[in-house]
Amino acid sequence: MDLFTVGKIINTHGIHGEVKVSVETDFPEQRFVVNNKLYLAKEDRLNPIEVEINSVRKHKGFFLLSFKNLLDINLVEKYKNYYLYITQDEQHELPDGQYYYRQIIGLKVIDENEHYLGTIKEIMSPGANDVWIVEKPNKSELLLPVIDDVIKSVDLDKQEVYIEMMDGLDDED
Repeated sequence: MDLFTVGKIINTHGIHGEVKVSVETDFPEQRFVVNNKLYLAKEDRLNPIEVEINSVRKHKGFFLLSFKNLLDINLVEKYKNYYLYITQDEQHELPDGQYYYRQIIGLKVIDENEHYLGTIKEIMSPGANDVWIVEKPNKSELLLPVIDDVIKSVDLDKQEVYIEMMDGLDDED
């Protein structure tokens, strides 16, 4: 079963089984709802435990959740630093032109002259737009701002991204 991270339990809260969750999803109001099912597991995603949300509330920038059948601090204490996951079927369909990070990482980058530049190895979100970090063979990394002037198309079937190189993006050429 493929699992995708939506949060991380960073601590317990009170004695009635609430956990403090650091959000790792763009859709927290849809993920963290009473009666929704999530999976608890360590980062390795092995042996996930299905849980059902009993209560939800926001507190100082975090979500406080409790789970049915785990309504005591002694039952949830062991889940500190566990992650909360959803399955592939529970992921939202994104609008055209938007992608999950997992879909972008690993794509080949092709420039306007049909030259292979490298492979996207990481994504940064420093501000107004994401930046894709491209690992180039035997060269330093290329940082691609995810803007319409640079990213021309994404072909998930071919596992390729087509770009137009702007002046100053690649100092090695």
